[in-house]
Amino acid sequence: MQNKKNNIISPGILEAPDSPNKPGELRHIYTVSEITQDIKILLENSFPEVWVEGEISNANAHPSGHFYLSLKDKDAVLPAAIFAWRNKDIKFKLENGLKVICFGKLNVYPPFGKYTFLIDKLEPKGIGGLQLAHEQLKKKLEAEGLFAPGHKRPIPYLPSGVGVVTSLSGAAVKDILKVLDRRFSTARIVIRPAQVQGEGAKEDIARAIKEMNDFNDTLPAFGRIEVMIVGRGGGSMEDLWAFNEEVVARAIYNSGIPVISAVGHERDQTIADLVADLRAPTPSVAAELAVPKKEDLKERLDDLSMALGRSFLEATLNFEETIDTFTHRLNLSAQNLLRLTVSEFESTVKKLAFLNPVVLVPQYKAKITDLAQQIYVRMQHLFQLKGAEFNGALEKLSSLSPLNILSRGYSITFKADQDMIIKDSKNVGPGDAIKTKLHKGEILSTVTEVK
Repeated sequence: MQNKKNNIISPGILEAPDSPNKPGELRHIYTVSEITQDIKILLENSFPEVWVEGEISNANAHPSGHFYLSLKDKDAVLPAAIFAWRNKDIKFKLENGLKVICFGKLNVYPPFGKYTFLIDKLEPKGIGGLQLAHEQLKKKLEAEGLFAPGHKRPIPYLPSGVGVVTSLSGAAVKDILKVLDRRFSTARIVIRPAQVQGEGAKEDIARAIKEMNDFNDTLPAFGRIEVMIVGRGGGSMEDLWAFNEEVVARAIYNSGIPVISAVGHERDQTIADLVADLRAPTPSVAAELAVPKKEDLKERLDDLSMALGRSFLEATLNFEETIDTFTHRLNLSAQNLLRLTVSEFESTVKKLAFLNPVVLVPQYKAKITDLAQQIYVRMQHLFQLKGAEFNGALEKLSSLSPLNILSRGYSITFKADQDMIIKDSKNVGPGDAIKTKLHKGEILSTVTEVK
């Protein structure tokens, strides 16, 4: 095979053919490495730099920073890769299904015999890369609620301090300071310089916003920064790109100080504008929105003073009229109250006459005497009833008494030495002393025989 670059034929291996050939013709046999190397030279020299259009598929971001993908159309697939040092320049997110135009070169990797399209530049088809990145980030942050109206805070009417995050070398800071001095020269201004363009700008802007908040936390309640202007002057989309970065958007969203975004001109709209509490078309307008005009305040104060004077005069006249009306009503109320009081007093005197102790004591004394007599009669009757019941119980007890039984001729016999009643003749024997109790008296005897 002929090498197109060096016009060299790989030597290979020459062998006599097994099958009949022309007289003296030899067969050329390549090794795998040789033919792979020749293919590498042919492809890489045939396509040193090419533009390729295709649709991204099998997109895969490697932890090393490299990005592997395939470019495809309806008939074929081309393996491709973007190395980390190229990948960092791509602002938008590489997604499956995205149609792109790529610039790069073909590369063959001999150990695997595979070819890959190494991409140096990549842009979306039909739309700029920065514009696509802007739309992708806008969609992401909107879904997270960073643009929600409910999160936006009102800008204080007369802030005690104004913070400014911008470049000291640009025209924006001069415009802001000029407007603030013209509108309210005594306003307290705190500037945190920041890089607003180029490598590292997004990190410096986000850091400046955070540092402004941290500094504000060290200030006393009176005199704190109550509004912050973040922005820069006009420029191309590339110049303004730092304000389209996610890190800046999140710094504005997390700021404890309300933020006025002032990036570029009125026609420019950045992600920072969408997240901020208020968007100003230019840095100068941002300064006008941050503080009121002192002359307007003075005129407003004069108007309020005059209105207050008129209101005070009207209130005084109304007050005098109200006092007269109130005095008249008070007199009427006093007269009515006096009449009611006299009537209530007379009624109370009558009630007190009925409640006079001189009258009540004899009545209660007679009532107590009557009650005492009733109690005495009832107690006498109760005693009689209880006496009759007691006598009846005595008669019953008397009829049941053993002594009454003895009066009818019965007797009780005891062992003389034990006072034990003898109920069975077996309990005594001849010679035992016994005692017999009669109705009147006792008889002592000795047993002579037991039957």
